[in-house]
Amino acid sequence: MLRTRRSPSRTVHNLDGVWDLQVDSANVGIEESWFAQNLANPRPMPVPASYNDVTTDNELRDHVGWVWYQRLVYAPRLAADDRLFVRFGSATHSARVWVNDTEVAGHVGGYLPFEADITELVSAGERFRLTVAVDNRLSWQTIPPGFVLADALGRDHQHYLHDFYNYAGLHRSVELYTRPAVAVTDVTIVTTIDGTTGVVNYTVEAEGASEVRVRVLDASDDEVASATGARGRIEVPHAQLWAPGDGYLYTLEICADADVYPQPFGIRTVEIKDKKFLINGKEFYFRGYGRHEDNLVRGKGHDDVMMVHDFELMKWQGANSFRTSHYPYAEEVMDFADREGVVVIDETAAVGLNTALWGGGGLMGGVGLPPTFSPGTINDATRDVHQAHIRELIARDKNHPCVAVWSIANEPDSGADGAREYFAPLIQAARDADPTRPVGYVNVGYATPDKERVADLCDLVMLNRYYGWYSENNNLPLAEKNLRDEIDGWIELVPDHPIIFTEYGPDTLGGLRDFHAWPWSEDYQVAFFEAYHRVFDDYPQVVGEQMWNFADFQTNAGIIRVDGNKKGMFTRDRKPKAAAFAVRERWLRLRDEQGS
Repeated sequence: MLRTRRSPSRTVHNLDGVWDLQVDSANVGIEESWFAQNLANPRPMPVPASYNDVTTDNELRDHVGWVWYQRLVYAPRLAADDRLFVRFGSATHSARVWVNDTEVAGHVGGYLPFEADITELVSAGERFRLTVAVDNRLSWQTIPPGFVLADALGRDHQHYLHDFYNYAGLHRSVELYTRPAVAVTDVTIVTTIDGTTGVVNYTVEAEGASEVRVRVLDASDDEVASATGARGRIEVPHAQLWAPGDGYLYTLEICADADVYPQPFGIRTVEIKDKKFLINGKEFYFRGYGRHEDNLVRGKGHDDVMMVHDFELMKWQGANSFRTSHYPYAEEVMDFADREGVVVIDETAAVGLNTALWGGGGLMGGVGLPPTFSPGTINDATRDVHQAHIRELIARDKNHPCVAVWSIANEPDSGADGAREYFAPLIQAARDADPTRPVGYVNVGYATPDKERVADLCDLVMLNRYYGWYSENNNLPLAEKNLRDEIDGWIELVPDHPIIFTEYGPDTLGGLRDFHAWPWSEDYQVAFFEAYHRVFDDYPQVVGEQMWNFADFQTNAGIIRVDGNKKGMFTRDRKPKAAAFAVRERWLRLRDEQGS
């Protein structure tokens, strides 16, 4: 889905601000047609934001099911044949939308955009009622999965199989935008490099257009190349490449009859060759983190201030990459990564496809769960939803030069019966949607090379490992040995695959110092990373280190979490721990040695 962009033929009206919100305590609002009138007992709620932490109301924070957003909106005046759309950056995890009394849209999946044409339902210059019902419930057929159980008091509780809080609401901007009736509806840009010439292959969808013209504009807005037709190849002489740390962007300005759509892009290549990860033909080593869209009060609500601050912290530390763990991030973040030259592993919301990790006496606290892949858990219907999410993600992010890898899942039960049958079609679907980027998934700790059933289908190995924390705790020499042994196993299993460590790190309480470097201290975090980095430096097959996590983040309540996950390099309010300085010294040195 195309990003909203202003142009001579398009306008964008932002609807962010304070909306009305009402909790649907009994989940009866749809049957009772709450959309057909003003909400009866609303409270103010900012958009974008998670609704959970804004108030002090536990009923709202812990509610399972529907909440209702509403506001009055003035319809803009339109040119003769313009169409008017309402667009949502995300609604977690599903939504239904009404304009006055008419339902105009529905969407399942909490981290991707959706829109509706509302031209015929509103009158220019007049107000209309915009109502959005948002449901935070997860099931075995949602991405991510979950299930709802009632306790002995009859109260519903949402159980989910991921280790971050199930924030919900309208997390990203809501917009009205206009475009001509005949308009650009999609564009795909694939770039290659021929000497000093950038080659831009493009495909435009603009149904009904009598003529399509394109211009390539440089960063100074000067035209450097042009072409006609909805599909073509353009050469840009002496092209300035998009590269890690140098986010140079061109714009493909597309004119389809009266419509003008500007699509930013970068000229660069990504490939895996001879066990190396290459960007523009040069070896690239990933330095960075898994991250979360997680902030105080806002929850997962997008905030430009926090976004820019986080990128400044990454730049200070010498990072050059991150993974969108464990869901697609806001489009603003992807745009900013393009601009800043930060490399991104772009991940779907398929986290928690793993009952073995979370069931029994594990992280679910004793809730017994059946096998991961079964008719009653992760099944063919789940795979269909998962495949749709992969296609939506690639359709949204395919033109971002920052995106170097598609990650289709985090820590699935990839050693279980049924795993290969589940994932093989999904890996192929990702390749069909975008044959230009590597495809993989992030492997869970117990799916070691002797148990793994999926890795050979992927282009690279991405590993989350916690030797020295969840196992070998306080025994870093043994943790280091076991880590080396496992890397040897991966090299034997998939010898042509480069390896990226996408998670590693211990929980660390900011301010806790210890002469003996015991677990939970800042000193143990420093020693832990030093042990892992010694191993990485001995293996040329390891092409990246993305530690867990950029910053502390909120999780569900439980006995293994004290006010959230504390594995951050920074605290939740972005104060550096001791390891932030130690890792900064390493990454700045690597940046100087590696040149990116």
